[in-house]
Amino acid sequence: MSPSVNPASLWEVTKSELRSLLNKSDFETWFSNLQPLEILDGNVLVLEVPSVLNEAWITGNFAEMLRKQLTLSAGRNMDYRLKVSAGARDLRASAPASAPVRTSRVPAAATAPAIKAGNTFVNFIVGPENEMAHGAALAVAKDPGHVYNPLFIHGPTGLGKTHLMHAIAHSVYAANPQARIAYISSETFTNDFIGALQSGSISAFRRRYRELDLLLIDDIQFLAGKDSTQEEFFHTFNELHNNHKQVVLTSDRPVSEIAKLEERLVSRFQWGMVASISAPGLETRIAILRQKAASRGLDLPPQVAEFIAQRIARNVRHLEGSITRIAGLTGISRKPLDLAQVEKLLHDILVEEASHTLTVEVIQRKVAEHYRIQMSDMTSKRRMQNIAFPRQIAMYLATQLTGMSLVAIGQSFGGRDHGTVIHARKTVSNQMEVDLNVRRSVDYLRDQLSMNR
Repeated sequence: MSPSVNPASLWEVTKSELRSLLNKSDFETWFSNLQPLEILDGNVLVLEVPSVLNEAWITGNFAEMLRKQLTLSAGRNMDYRLKVSAGARDLRASAPASAPVRTSRVPAAATAPAIKAGNTFVNFIVGPENEMAHGAALAVAKDPGHVYNPLFIHGPTGLGKTHLMHAIAHSVYAANPQARIAYISSETFTNDFIGALQSGSISAFRRRYRELDLLLIDDIQFLAGKDSTQEEFFHTFNELHNNHKQVVLTSDRPVSEIAKLEERLVSRFQWGMVASISAPGLETRIAILRQKAASRGLDLPPQVAEFIAQRIARNVRHLEGSITRIAGLTGISRKPLDLAQVEKLLHDILVEEASHTLTVEVIQRKVAEHYRIQMSDMTSKRRMQNIAFPRQIAMYLATQLTGMSLVAIGQSFGGRDHGTVIHARKTVSNQMEVDLNVRRSVDYLRDQLSMNR
């Protein structure tokens, strides 16, 4: 397309491509109602979205795809910006005037199939790495405001925190369409607060957030160091909590590790349930790939699924992105998949993953140093408890943080079989549930190793 292309023309071409890449439900729910507004600086298409949830969903699930398709359509590097419609409001047709104007909801026109196409509990793959967070989120969705309030979920980017927040919102809305629900980032809360101060509308701001039934805030760690915003959120939190209204928060780190966060907020964030999500193990990654492929009607050969799962270990969004690309390829070529095609298609994702991949040796060394045992004990046949359990922890972390198969991990620990690795993983997982010191040690080691990825 020419450099002078207008936004409407660019968006029509891009929409056509997205329609061919996405399943019908995804496209109709998230992209069919977007309106092109303008092109900024020659390379940023501004799109109007009907709701904050729509904005968050596209950003969290389709950002890379949208950016790529805009670039291909325009014939030059393009980016996008989403602007929530000025008319966005509580999506109940009969919403009262006091309803939060930026309340996020399932789109008003969404049918049951469209709701299933989003991030719900139905399509969340549960594994050992996320089962506590999933269980807590499910409990909150069934009885908001009365169990696990607040719910604080922490873990690295791309592992399912946002998925669980969306699932809670969907579930609560489905059970009670009259519920006042807001899903925002901490940055949005901060900007809304600053805007209210500047415009003298602080009373309206407080009504907007303190009269909610469910408040979900992503990336709460970005409140750190913002004293006035923390003060305001402290009172918002208290008002909601005292009225048995549910608060759900996510962070990329444990609340105790958020620097410059007021102690009274740290304390309150720990009142309910604190649950972590870590990188999925190989079996969970394969299950995610199969589920995503099935939702798109894609026949994913077992060898392809295992190849991708072994090579992509850090980020669930990369797993989802790989399925999106493969679906696009098979939709065009109509030919059976082979590993060479897949490797070429996913080259950039695989390179990024490889640059962050931990080796078993690095894990073994870190665990050995922590427990003050010899590196050689990781591969020895010695069974004393002070050696055997650290070795099991190293095996457990290897299943969490590498893309290696259980057989390969076992071989790296002195030629042990995969059954030994499974036993080690179960033993450590069980001990983490009953022994707080074990959980803290494993979480500490995982965090230290993740920083070096």
